[in-house]
Amino acid sequence: MQLKIVHHIAIIASNYERSKDFYVNQLGFTIIRENYREDKQDYKLDLKLDNCEIELFGIANSPKRPNFPEACGLRHVAFYVDSVEETAKELQQKGIETEPIRIDSYTNKKYTFFKDPDGLPLELHE
Repeated sequence: MQLKIVHHIAIIASNYERSKDFYVNQLGFTIIRENYREDKQDYKLDLKLDNCEIELFGIANSPKRPNFPEACGLRHVAFYVDSVEETAKELQQKGIETEPIRIDSYTNKKYTFFKDPDGLPLELHE
């Protein structure tokens, strides 16, 4: 087996334009390509941040993501940052709420969570 890295993460948005703005204009992802898929009547937006790619789908009438209790499946997406404090402050200045900064009891590194427009948990981790 020759797995090397995670190529991309796929996210379904309830409001395509709102989520596109969040990931591009708030978090700084760049657009690789954007397509409307007529056969599926949805949008597929490929985004890139360094070596990380997100496929953002705009699919009408998708069911909401269960939050609490947490459902099985993808729990959250984590981004490595040099400074959790500085990045959290930048998010807060953009009106994006973050949880209190905590220390990972296994790695002793700082981390915090915030959410995308659909409530998908996103993590900042040093």
